[in-house]
Amino acid sequence: MLRIPGMPALVAMSLLGFTSFFLTLSALPVYAVGQGVPEALAGLVTTVMLVATVACQLLVPAAVRRIGQPATLAVGLIALGAPTPLLLLRDDLWWLLLLSAVRGLGFAILTVLTPLVATQIAPPGSHGRAIGLYGLAVAVPNIFAVPAAVALTEAGHFAVVAGLGAVPLLALPLVGRFPKPPPRGQRRAGAARPPVWSLAGVLALLLATTLAGGGIFAIVPVQLAGSGAVVTWALLLLGVTSALARWRAGSLADRAGPARLLPAVAVIGALGLALLAWGAAGTVAWSAVLVAGGAAVFGIAYGGVQNLTLLLSFDLAGPERRAGASAAWNATYDAGTAVGALLIGAVAAGSSLTTAMVGCALLVLVSAVAAVLAARGAGQ
Repeated sequence: MLRIPGMPALVAMSLLGFTSFFLTLSALPVYAVGQGVPEALAGLVTTVMLVATVACQLLVPAAVRRIGQPATLAVGLIALGAPTPLLLLRDDLWWLLLLSAVRGLGFAILTVLTPLVATQIAPPGSHGRAIGLYGLAVAVPNIFAVPAAVALTEAGHFAVVAGLGAVPLLALPLVGRFPKPPPRGQRRAGAARPPVWSLAGVLALLLATTLAGGGIFAIVPVQLAGSGAVVTWALLLLGVTSALARWRAGSLADRAGPARLLPAVAVIGALGLALLAWGAAGTVAWSAVLVAGGAAVFGIAYGGVQNLTLLLSFDLAGPERRAGASAAWNATYDAGTAVGALLIGAVAAGSSLTTAMVGCALLVLVSAVAAVLAARGAGQ
């Protein structure tokens, strides 16, 4: 895949862009608290960035139509990278929130257009592998940048984190190295309207899976606060298996078709959540193994669902509407992650983490049925 013209540039751009995002994801709230921001408000810097991201993702297709894809990508890289060093100029909460919102705009553009470019670059029959390689470039910074940035910040070196956060600017020369996207042209006579309900059915599975993932990332460390080693291993294994699954699912999808893989991936996800729920109950001696193992198994589905639903969204939308499909996919992903942190937290606090994980497992299975029916109804 790396021999395909434009693919090395796309991988480099994705690595640089997502490294900037993950560097500040957990480190910026830590820095804010250190500068006197109340702990209860520190999470706002992340919330504001993600809210701005979701709001702007739906506007990216219009920006592409107005100023073109290369110029839109350049705006995104600048908006994500340039404000990061400016975080050091003031420690007021309003300043941190303002810059986070601007960076959310840049992140929105990057998340919508980079997977779209992957399908424009890859030849027919290899879109799954292209999306898989892109997913690996996204996942690697998640594994390494988050803990490294937190460690640097806690050691008093947030200036290093802020400086490194400007790395998307290094990708600006790469925006012109991609093949030009095909012209939109006139709509073909007799072409069907995009199957909106089928797309919604597919995205329902993504929403359920990211809702569970968001809850695990945000709530498991809180609910299992006395088991630091278990939580560390669980989150590490989830990150590694999801990265590998998102990468390798593309090859399987190119051979068998993404719709055929959805039932198996959903069952794997439900199994992982059930194991995690069993371990969280603490009723057996090997509960710690169940928690870590369940997170690892769920990670396979977490990464696989991301690849497969993105491929199905592009297939359902067709070449002329893939920018809109990418925007809808990314908005669903970010919304599911954000809502999951709140919803799973509320259920776990009101009942138990076991109840929350069992509920997530059932939701994943039900949404998988809807996704499979939607894909089959659209002829996928």
